Amino acid sequence: MSETDIPEGFQLHDRRSGLTEPWQPIYQRAHADGLSLGLRAGTAHVNSRHFVHGGLISALADNAMGLSCAGQLENIGGLVTVSMTLDYLDVARQGQWLEVRAKVLKAGKSLCFASTEIYADDTLCAVARGVFKVVQPR
Repeated sequence: MSETDIPEGFQLHDRRSGLTEPWQPIYQRAHADGLSLGLRAGTAHVNSRHFVHGGLISALADNAMGLSCAGQLENIGGLVTVSMTLDYLDVARQGQWLEVRAKVLKAGKSLCFASTEIYADDTLCAVARGVFKVVQPR
């Protein structure tokens, strides 16, 4: 994959985990009320019909919303997902740019509320909402 395949403003996402390692490279772009995660859908992201797997979309939505909430809060020990709803509206296919565009709706002392829109190229393919519990530092 070349850098020309990546939309302007995205840079490599530097936060990795065992879950997301097989999906690399993942990119990020900050915006005023949250952040976007993005990737070019490849073989590691799709099912046997070459559709991006719903589990990947769900995990990236959870990740983007949680990171967006963390970016709006200070002096926290972390965030734990309390609930998340996800509605699939269309399919994302292998080769498309998948962007998970999250925003914080409300950041409080104990809970943070966020939403995200997931696009395959320019087509809205899913929407999600999440609630995250703020974990206090030890």
